[in-house]
Amino acid sequence: MRLPVLLVATLISALLAACGSPSPRPGGTPETITHAPLPVSEKGNEVAFYALGLIDTGYRFGGKNPEAGLDCSGMVSYIYAQALGLKVQGSAADIARSGRPLEPGKLRPGDLVFFNTRNQPFSHVGVYVGDARFVHAPSSNGRVRIDRLNDRYYAQRFEAARTFFD
Repeated sequence: MRLPVLLVATLISALLAACGSPSPRPGGTPETITHAPLPVSEKGNEVAFYALGLIDTGYRFGGKNPEAGLDCSGMVSYIYAQALGLKVQGSAADIARSGRPLEPGKLRPGDLVFFNTRNQPFSHVGVYVGDARFVHAPSSNGRVRIDRLNDRYYAQRFEAARTFFD
């Protein structure tokens, strides 16, 4: 079941507004990612909005479209293609290699966050949506969902952030 468009619009507005507040401490670790005011990326906001619209989509290993199910890299590829017409393909590790490295404290909506979830570098990827939250397609629970970067599981496995925007 997909979230209604109005609910998705409300969620993204709240998340984007929350990530623009100044931080008491610049930079940070995945456990304490904070944000100084950063310029808005219209492309990034479009990606984040599209990602939020996929919440509750079913998971399928190797899945590349919402009708059949999505895995994490398939979800990212699908979002970037649909929202921007940008080809971002391959495994999570391939996508990490093709993006521009980004300090975690400089994350903006639409940027990508990478984790080591299978004792393999860059084995999982999600779309950052603001307020230390990201949308991803984990195999556990079988649905696209939002989680927090500072949740213990993800904070311990965080590896890097990448961007495809200015």
